[in-house]
Amino acid sequence: MRKTLTLFAALTLTLSACGAIRDSRVNPFNWFGQSRSVATTAPEQTNPLIPRRNGFFSRAGAADAVYLGRPFEQVTNLTVERVPGGAIIRATGLAARQGIYAVQLTPANEDEEPVNGVLTYRLEGVRPKANTPVGTVPTREVTAGRKLTDQQLRDVNVIRVEGALNAQETRRR
Repeated sequence: MRKTLTLFAALTLTLSACGAIRDSRVNPFNWFGQSRSVATTAPEQTNPLIPRRNGFFSRAGAADAVYLGRPFEQVTNLTVERVPGGAIIRATGLAARQGIYAVQLTPANEDEEPVNGVLTYRLEGVRPKANTPVGTVPTREVTAGRKLTDQQLRDVNVIRVEGALNAQETRRR
């Protein structure tokens, strides 16, 4: 009984000392800071009829599904959560109307590589064909996520998620 009590007291004191690590760079939860809203530029218009990949080694029979999503009006929140082997990007957006579905974070460039240390995604969703009610803010809010490996995050200093009217970005500390 005394050994158990002594061990429990030692563990309690050890865990209470972890407060010093909470604000250090060693803590993986501190690797990216809080997100902030920044101005966005107009998205580049591309022709969907021009194929992106072709060549001798491209898959002949595999037809890539065309994603019909459009950018959300606002990106309201961006968090990066560390997980073993990488991180999860979670973005919350606010749509102009209810009913948007198939929400995803679409890479801004084809290779999903950082440009000058900035990894950029667009928060997109498919809008219904019929008119839908506007509704309250909680009914128009959606969240999308994407997992990145440590190899993908190697050269990344900033993660940016763009909407139609704004963008959120978070920097590595």
